[in-house]
Amino acid sequence: MLLRTETEIPSSEITPQEAYKAFQMTRRRVLSGIGAVGAAAATAAFPRIALAESKLNVKDNTAYTVPDRDTTPEAKAKSYNNFYEFGTDKSDPAHNAHTLQTRPWNIKIEGLVKQPMTLDIDKVLSYRPMEQRVYRFRCVEAWSMVIPWDGYPLSELINYCNPLPSAKYVQFISLADKKQMPELGSSGINPPYSEGLRMDEAMHPLTLLTFGSYGETLANQQGAPIRVIVPWKYGFKSAKSIVSIRFLDKQPRTTWNELNSDEYGFYSNVNPKVDHPRWSQAHERLLNTNSFFPKTVPTLMFNGYDQVASMYAGMDLKRNY
Repeated sequence: MLLRTETEIPSSEITPQEAYKAFQMTRRRVLSGIGAVGAAAATAAFPRIALAESKLNVKDNTAYTVPDRDTTPEAKAKSYNNFYEFGTDKSDPAHNAHTLQTRPWNIKIEGLVKQPMTLDIDKVLSYRPMEQRVYRFRCVEAWSMVIPWDGYPLSELINYCNPLPSAKYVQFISLADKKQMPELGSSGINPPYSEGLRMDEAMHPLTLLTFGSYGETLANQQGAPIRVIVPWKYGFKSAKSIVSIRFLDKQPRTTWNELNSDEYGFYSNVNPKVDHPRWSQAHERLLNTNSFFPKTVPTLMFNGYDQVASMYAGMDLKRNY
């Protein structure tokens, strides 16, 4: 497989310098070689941290399991995170996100809805009983975890919001508060963070409105107090710390696609046949043990969630990456 190097990428395709530096730093951490240097890097990447604050009342949904892979240890899942508002190194969010205040917290429902509204997080959280689903979680940087996420289908909140028939997309806006997020804007990403889904993607039963993991409320570094999980897409599509949900008739702007559309498509479905311009997506490193030496396995189409394939029938998934 032929991959382009940085020097072969046209200037029009190059990620802004600060964001590129951030990627290079995290990439070096992940891809550090075996031996003493690799072990030291891995140890630094997975510090012991305080876990989530409180237990959730959730029931296991055994329809959503990953039988072929071990669940990632909780401490690792909560100490190896992408959340650039709290730093670009994988360990930064766990160290820095204590400044995030998750109460009070409101979510604005805006755009093409019958009645715009503002919902208190605790009302959203208690709207219906929560369930735990074990999902594969795949990052564009070619690492993956298996995490038990706690929440309920996003479709149920969407139905509650009564979007108009003209609403074709859902946009998620994350919190942008310099007082709470000390690294906001420093990575080259323009706040606030924005992501979006087509309406059928948002309504799919796999798409989870998420309030916790491992039976506990979301840790701040995981996107507390409310995020979405879209398990067949790369992790950056699963918006964190959501403060606004907007229903639109046109495809919304999304942060990484706006930053560099040649590297980060709107759909961002896990597809081993479409490489990131600077690395392959054909394989992934399983961060599902405490080993310093993660196992590498072939990447599965749609991250293994074949039940979503019908939504993209007839689409060229190399163009619509």
